[in-house]
Amino acid sequence: MQPIEQLKQLIQGKKVAFIGAGVSHKQCIEQFVAMGADVTLCDQKEKLEDFGDYADTLRRLNVHLSLGKNYTDGFAGQDIIMRTPGYEYFKTPLQAAKQAGTLVTSEVELFFEFCPCEIVAVTGSDGKTTTTTLIAKMFEAAGRRVFLGGNIGAALLPQLADVTPDAVAVVELSSFQLISMHRSPKVAVVTNVTPNHLDHHKDMQEYIDAKRNILLWQVPPCRAVLGYENDITRGMAADCKGEQVWFTRLHETDRGAFLRASDDTLCYAENGVVTSVLPRAEVKLRGLHNVENLLAAIAAVWGRVPVEAMRRVGATFTGVEHRIEPVRLLDGVQYYNDSIASSPTRTIAGLRSFDRKIILIAGGYDKHIPYEPLAPEILAHVKVLILMGATGPRIEKAVRECPGFAGSSLVIRHATTMQDAVEQARASAVPGDIVSLSPASASFDMYPNFEVRGRDYKRIVNALPEQA
Repeated sequence: MQPIEQLKQLIQGKKVAFIGAGVSHKQCIEQFVAMGADVTLCDQKEKLEDFGDYADTLRRLNVHLSLGKNYTDGFAGQDIIMRTPGYEYFKTPLQAAKQAGTLVTSEVELFFEFCPCEIVAVTGSDGKTTTTTLIAKMFEAAGRRVFLGGNIGAALLPQLADVTPDAVAVVELSSFQLISMHRSPKVAVVTNVTPNHLDHHKDMQEYIDAKRNILLWQVPPCRAVLGYENDITRGMAADCKGEQVWFTRLHETDRGAFLRASDDTLCYAENGVVTSVLPRAEVKLRGLHNVENLLAAIAAVWGRVPVEAMRRVGATFTGVEHRIEPVRLLDGVQYYNDSIASSPTRTIAGLRSFDRKIILIAGGYDKHIPYEPLAPEILAHVKVLILMGATGPRIEKAVRECPGFAGSSLVIRHATTMQDAVEQARASAVPGDIVSLSPASASFDMYPNFEVRGRDYKRIVNALPEQA
């Protein structure tokens, strides 16, 4: 039986509730209705008209609605509940439905269950999207058909009918997706694990355990690629079920990808043989953290992709939107968009990418993660700090309490909006300066996600008039 027929067999004639109508669920709702499911949409929106243009689709598909404050009442009596990553897995209404015999699953989980091809997946606190994209591009450079999805790109389950055994699925996975998964990919990559999303997870251990799920269900032959420089990922070696390799920028290893200190070259070591992939000088991506992402990608595809394909991608790929993305050179000042930096570790990596002190725009929604580790990096790499959002005061407090602040020449300013922040940055800049939006915070106090934040920043920067 074809995988798409297996999926149809699972859902045909079943009562299926979807939590929320995000991008992936909109595609899946259409797919499930076409396969004969009786679909209910459970959403906090108060009425059908609140869905805008999508309301017409819901009417056409005859989707039942459970809306408003008590939207989870729609969980009752369902055969299947399709969870969205943003709805916490351990919430009482979902666990009660599970106890009552409802299958609680997700778009990604069902894809993993029925996917006929090899899956390579990436998780971690930082570097997921760039590493996932690099892996996909390496497979494409080798002539493979790639299905890219998960926490990036398009929903995978609606594409299931097109997935053939000779293709490869490259999947980015967040902790929210992994927390309930009971299948792992053939190749699993964990870039690093640092405090993040502690507004959603009950504690750091729950967050770590969610990440571990990418490894725990692997079936040999399989490969696990772990970041050597991170204590938590290094400790995950005990979870590995098959081949385990490292990626490391600061050490040399006899199994995995590393940056060779003697000639500054990215290499791979296997069975006593070290193969040079490409010199760091040829890597187009900015920043040492991106060297680590490239090493992780090399370790993931090793033996599956020719070295020449890895080399070609490493020497040509310039980055993903919102990741230290050059926006504009205006009056001698270079503006960058690093809106993806929604945690201190991401901002630290961004700051270390520049060879001079910069003007930094930071702050946003509070995910309850500590800012003390960011403070010395700001003192070392920032000349003007422009703060906004809920975390602005927390970042300022950490910086002012950091040893060395009194003797620093750091200027701290506050902005009420992104427009205000950009205008203050411009007023502070002189030719040769760098301005970067690298918030060290989530976007949700002002924007629905980091992409919208980054595009608004770019819009404002690109609208700035040149000086007469």
